[in-house]
Amino acid sequence: MEGCTERTVHPGQVEAARSALAAAPVAALAETFRTLGDPTRVGILLALADRELCGCDLSELFGVTPSAISHQLRLLKAHRLVRARREGKLVYYGLDDEHVHTLFAEGRKHVEERW
Repeated sequence: MEGCTERTVHPGQVEAARSALAAAPVAALAETFRTLGDPTRVGILLALADRELCGCDLSELFGVTPSAISHQLRLLKAHRLVRARREGKLVYYGLDDEHVHTLFAEGRKHVEERW
């Protein structure tokens, strides 16, 4: 291991980390990040960051069929990343809540930073 020239274990630190892991929804968080691992889904979320768009708008924006967008939106809704709002015959989509806005704003800042 880099930085470890001698094996030294810090039992208190290990136990604190073990407790934090036990209390965290690790599998659900991993599944959320797995969902975010697709460029089209990330693009949809970025497009919805500042505005609501209907499925037809998203289909046009990404140059894919409404069916393909619908499939992606179903996945994003299932993971509580987007919400839907019906207005007449149209369904508008937006980011689910402020947590998703913050996640994307911070993620974007992180990748746009210069190393």
